[in-house]
Amino acid sequence: MSTPVKVAAVQFEPTLAEKERNVARLLELVREAAEAGAKLIVTPEMGTTGYCWFDRAEVAPFVEPILGPTTERFAEAARALGVHIVIGMPEVDPETNLYYNAAVLIGPEGVVGTHRKTHPYIAEPKWSVPGDLGHKVFDTPVGRIALLVCMDIHFVETARLAGLQGADIICHISNWLAERTPAPYWITRAMENGCYLIESNRWGLERTVQFSGGSCVIGPDGAVEAVIDSGDGIAYAELDLERARARRVLGEEVFAQRRPELYMELPTNTHSWNPLDFFSLYGHRPLPPGRRSRVAVAQFAPTGDLAANLARIEELTARAAREEGAELVVFPERAVTGLDAPAAVPLDGEAVARLVAIAARHGVHLVAGLAEEAGGTLYNSAVLVGPQGVVGRYRKTHLDASDHNWATAGDEWGVFDTKFGRFGLLIGHDATFPEAGRVQALRGCDLIVCPAALRGTFTGAHAGSKVAQNYPIPTGADPHHWHLMRARAGENNVFLAFANVLDEAAGYGGKSGVFGPDTFEFPRREVILGIGEGVVATEIDTTNLDTRYPTNVVRRKDMMIMRLPHHYRPLVR
Repeated sequence: MSTPVKVAAVQFEPTLAEKERNVARLLELVREAAEAGAKLIVTPEMGTTGYCWFDRAEVAPFVEPILGPTTERFAEAARALGVHIVIGMPEVDPETNLYYNAAVLIGPEGVVGTHRKTHPYIAEPKWSVPGDLGHKVFDTPVGRIALLVCMDIHFVETARLAGLQGADIICHISNWLAERTPAPYWITRAMENGCYLIESNRWGLERTVQFSGGSCVIGPDGAVEAVIDSGDGIAYAELDLERARARRVLGEEVFAQRRPELYMELPTNTHSWNPLDFFSLYGHRPLPPGRRSRVAVAQFAPTGDLAANLARIEELTARAAREEGAELVVFPERAVTGLDAPAAVPLDGEAVARLVAIAARHGVHLVAGLAEEAGGTLYNSAVLVGPQGVVGRYRKTHLDASDHNWATAGDEWGVFDTKFGRFGLLIGHDATFPEAGRVQALRGCDLIVCPAALRGTFTGAHAGSKVAQNYPIPTGADPHHWHLMRARAGENNVFLAFANVLDEAAGYGGKSGVFGPDTFEFPRREVILGIGEGVVATEIDTTNLDTRYPTNVVRRKDMMIMRLPHHYRPLVR
C-alpha cells in the first residue's frame, strides 16, 4: 500500500498586470497549503499576471524566461516548505522571443519541468504561440505528474498521452469559463484515464470575462473528492496513488484493451480542409445531404427469451413512433438475444428478419444489439435495419472482460451513410475509449449511435454554484451535470444516441439519452431518460445551408479543426 499524498488545489483571483501582488498572494496560499500538510500544491493558469491580454505589446513587460525571477521565488518556497508547486505564467523563450502560456512544476530542487499550452483558446493567439514541448510526465517523490493548461483538456488526446505514460496525477491549471464547474470535461479526462486530476481554476471577473471557479480534486473513478465553488481558497484531498496505477475504468483494464491498430487516423486532421470538399474528393463517399430527424433511445432489461425481447422491442418502437414521432429508435446492447449466456443468431436468420418487419410496420429505422454467429464465430454486434432490410452491421471492437468469455473482437469501424446523415456505430464499452468516438468524428460522422450494457458510474450530479453566469448558462442543481456520453458528443461535435440496459439489480443503471454536438450550447440540445424503462426522443439536425462551406457544427467540427495532431503519434504505437 502506498502512503497517501495530500494535495491542494488553489483557487485565486489575480489582478491583471499586478504581478508582484499576485505572486505575493500566491506564495501566501502556497504556505497555507503546506502548513496544512499538502505536498503538491497547484495554482491557476496565468495566476502570476492575469489572463486577458490585448496583444504581445501589453503582456511584454510581464513575460519571463524559465528559469527566471518568478520561478526562483517559488523554488525558494518549495525548498523551505518541502513541497512541489505548479504555477501558471507567461513565458518568453530567450532564443526566439516567442511567448508561451506555460505551466511550471517546481520542487525542492528547483524547476522539474515545463508544459507550454499546446491547444490555444481564442485568447492565446493575441499574444502567444502553441506549445512545442509535447506532453510529458515527470517523476517526482509525490507521484508521476503531467501538466495541462485549460483548453488542452478539451482534446481527448492530451490527457490520453499522459495516461499512456503512466501519469498518476494530471495537474490541470485553467482560466475556465462559460459553464458551471467542476466541468464535465475535467471529470471525463480523469475517469477515462483512471488517474487523479487536480484542477486549479481562477475565479472572478476580468475585462468582462466571468471565470467559473470550481477548483477541485477528481478521483480515478470521476468522483469529485474536494471542491471550492467561488472565492479565493484551497481544496484539499488525500490521494492513494495505487488507485491510479490500477488503470481501471468502470472496472475494466482499458489500457490493456486499447486497439492502436484501429486508431491510425488520430495523427491526421481530416477537417483542416473544408470538409465539404475533403469528403467529396475524387467523388468517393461525399457526405450525405443530411436532414432534421427525430431520434429515440429505449432502455429496458433484455432477458434470455428472444421472443420476449423482440416483443418488447416492438412495443417500445410503436411507442417511440406514435408518441415521439421517432424515425430512428436505438435499443441496448444485446437487446435481441439477452446478456447472459447469449444464444447467438445469424444476420440472415429469423431474429433479424423480425427486426426488419418491426421497422417496416412502424416506418422507422432500428439499431439493436445482438450476439451474432457467423461461420462458427461469435461476435457482440449491433445491426442497423430499416423497412427495406439490413443497412449495416458493426462488431464490437473493444471487448470487456465478460465479452472475452464468448465473443471475438471486430476489426473495423461501422460507418454508414444514411438519410439521417453519416452514421457511426459503437457498442457500450467502446465508448469508454476516447479514441473510438474520435476516429468516427474524423471520418465525418454526424451521429454516433451506441447500444450499451454499461455498469458503474458514468454520470454525476451538481449541487449548484454561487458563481454568477450569463443567461442561459445553468448554475443551479442538476442530477445529470456530468454524463460521459454528453462529453463524447461535444468533444467530437456529433449527435450521440446512447441506449443503455436498465437492470438495477444486475448493476445496469440506464441513463440513456440523445446528446447534442456542442458542449457549451445552452439550453442543451439533449434528452435523458433518467429513471425507469421506456423511450425518449429529440430532434437532431444534420443539414447544412446551401453554401460552399459548412454552417452546421456537426459538419464543420470546430473541435477537429483545432486539433494539433502532430503531438498524437504515440497514441498509435
